[in-house]
Parts: sequence; structure tokens; C-alpha cells
Amino acid sequence: MKDKIYKKAFTSEDPWRVFRIMSEFVDGFETLSQFGKAVSIFGSSRTLPGNKYYKLAEDTAYLLAKDGYAVITGSGPGIMEAANKGARRAGGKSIGLNIQIPSEQKSNPYVDTLLDFRYFFVRKVMFVKYAKAFVIMPGGFGTLDEFYEAVNLIQTERIDKFPVVLVGRKYWQGMLDWVKGTVLEEANISKKDMNIFTVVDKPKEALNFIKKFYRKKKGST
Repeated sequence: MKDKIYKKAFTSEDPWRVFRIMSEFVDGFETLSQFGKAVSIFGSSRTLPGNKYYKLAEDTAYLLAKDGYAVITGSGPGIMEAANKGARRAGGKSIGLNIQIPSEQKSNPYVDTLLDFRYFFVRKVMFVKYAKAFVIMPGGFGTLDEFYEAVNLIQTERIDKFPVVLVGRKYWQGMLDWVKGTVLEEANISKKDMNIFTVVDKPKEALNFIKKFYRKKKGST
């Protein structure tokens, strides 16, 4: 009986799931390819307006948008809302990649271009493929996931190196101490891997690091 149920699920559901996945990739590629250079900004959905990190995210996004970068977020509240708000305030391109989850995350009101995704892995591809940099604001497990995935993809040379910026040294210091004092000390990463990302405190520092990276890259070609 179980074999029959499994066979039915495989023959009737999985092939159609492939088409749904394909359609999400096509929609994402078609939409995001129009925006040119962009920066993906990540951070906690629980950060409230008035929190210092909310303001930090808004100001960082504002400067990036003023410099011509489209701002991509996960479209939700908290840091994502702050980043979309900053992009809109700068008159820039404010993009949200929403995920359909049981808690029914709603898009924040500062998103101008919204894409909805059913599959996390498709959404993750969009964050990476169209970003010239990742800006990682204080956040939880989802934020850590995006940070470590980006670092791992660069480390393993699955993607070209691009700027990965942690914002808020005080927030990230404990993790950095552990990575350096335990992970590196145990030789589970190499010393050069610590150069894949940088840590800053101010919006201007984040922008300057990204601009410096691409000036240097252009000069080396």
C-alpha cells in the first residue's frame, strides 16, 4: 500500500513540482536581470523601528541606493523593512524576495518590486546571482545561513569572490572570536578564509569597502 502511495506521489506530484521550480527561476531571472548592479541586505525580521540596527540598516541602504545600487531584501519586516525604506528614501530600486511560509510573511510597505517564492533554494539563488555584494546586518539563524552560505561558496570557488560585509562589530564579535579561536585554531579553515569577509560599523564604511573592492578588481583586469 505504501509503495502505491509513493508511486502515485512521484508520478503525479514531483514532475509538476519541477515545472513550478522552473517557473520560479524564470520569473526571478527575467525580473531581476533588469535592475543592473544590486546589493542583497540581510538581517533580523524582529528588529523594531527605533532600534539602532534598524536605523543602521536604513542608512546603509540609503547610501548604497544613492550610489546606484538596487537594494534586495527578503521583503519582510525588521532589518528588511529598514533596508527597503532606505532605498526608497534615496529614490533607488527597492526589491523584495518574499518566501511563502506557514507564518505568512507579508511584504513590507517599502518594497517597489516584489517576487514571491515557494522554494527557499530558488530564492537563495536570486540573492546571490544578482548581487554585487552581501551586507549582513545583525540577525538570527536565517541571516547566519545566508552569511555562511556566501562565504562557503566563495571559499570553494563555486562563485567568484564578491564583497561580504558584516555590519555591527559589537554584535558579531562573539562569533568572530569563535571562528578565529576555535574553527581556525583547529585548522578547519585556513587563515586566508578570514579575508573572504570584512566587518564594519558605519554605513559609509560598508559602501567604501564595496567600491574599493570593485576599483581594485577593475584595476587588476
